[in-house]
Amino acid sequence: MELAQNLKVLREKKGLLQKEVANAVGVHPSNYSKMEKGERDVSIEVANKIASFFGITIDELVHMNGKIPKEVTIVDKSANERLQLILQLEEQDRNAIFRIIDGMLTKSKFKDFFNKNADTL
Repeated sequence: MELAQNLKVLREKKGLLQKEVANAVGVHPSNYSKMEKGERDVSIEVANKIASFFGITIDELVHMNGKIPKEVTIVDKSANERLQLILQLEEQDRNAIFRIIDGMLTKSKFKDFFNKNADTL
């Protein structure tokens, strides 16, 4: 029952509806409701999606012990964890970040190409 309580606490702390969390993690809202009530088991796959959605690990999701996880800080996140957080953003924000990254990568590629081929130009 602890996991069910943790799901509810996390959702309410963020001011979200069950429907919003359910849609974000790809489960039917009625199934998510049952998970929060402890009437339905949460698969590892869904637990992973829920943990990612809230920016925590599965272990933190299961073993919260009444402690609300602190806000996500990017400083201590790996590149993969950062990408997972970016993927949780709204589509417009996510696309803006990817456009910035694409621009930087393109600039870097042109700079490398120019430096390697400067003598032949």
